[in-house]
Amino acid sequence: MNYYISDLHLFHEAVIRFDDRPFESLEEMHKAMVEKWNNKVTNGDTVYILGDVSLRGKNEDLIALVATLKGKKVLIRGNHDDISDYRYQQLFYEIVDYKEIHDSICGKNYDLVLSHYPIFSWKKMGRGTILLYGHIHNNPEEEYYQKCLSEMIEKKCRHTYGAIPRAINVGCMQPWMDYEPRTLKEIIDYHLWRSDLEKGVQED
Repeated sequence: MNYYISDLHLFHEAVIRFDDRPFESLEEMHKAMVEKWNNKVTNGDTVYILGDVSLRGKNEDLIALVATLKGKKVLIRGNHDDISDYRYQQLFYEIVDYKEIHDSICGKNYDLVLSHYPIFSWKKMGRGTILLYGHIHNNPEEEYYQKCLSEMIEKKCRHTYGAIPRAINVGCMQPWMDYEPRTLKEIIDYHLWRSDLEKGVQED
């Protein structure tokens, strides 16, 4: 099973206020996130972490904490990921800046592009390839980015081929993530449900 998540920001106390995370302290945040992760992920699963595991990678406590997280961890490096410590590097199966993979839901195959950063043009963006990203948390940038993607059809951008590009923020603070790794099915099901709900509201 593949899972996806981004922007854990472990040992980054200011992020609790920055993201309005529902935790009173780092200790409470770490405990909740580790429990959610390990209650779901097995060591046979792969977890794609789309950047910013923490603010730095040389912290002894950080190394010890990340070592407790189950699964084969693939790091798509973010702007806060310091991987200069060899011991920290060894916690990850792979460390890259960008990755293209395939995943499936009930026998249907999906092409995915994984990037810490939201990008405006990615491989086969108008042919069904889904971009998963992080970095911008739940800031106004997120709304602006999604608005720009939706307007690409009106602007007749060539690489969309008339289809709205699908890009999903997998930052752990997003309501569809709720501070735990999610499968592609969970991520897509949430967005399909939200889309249907919005259509219903518009019809009413």
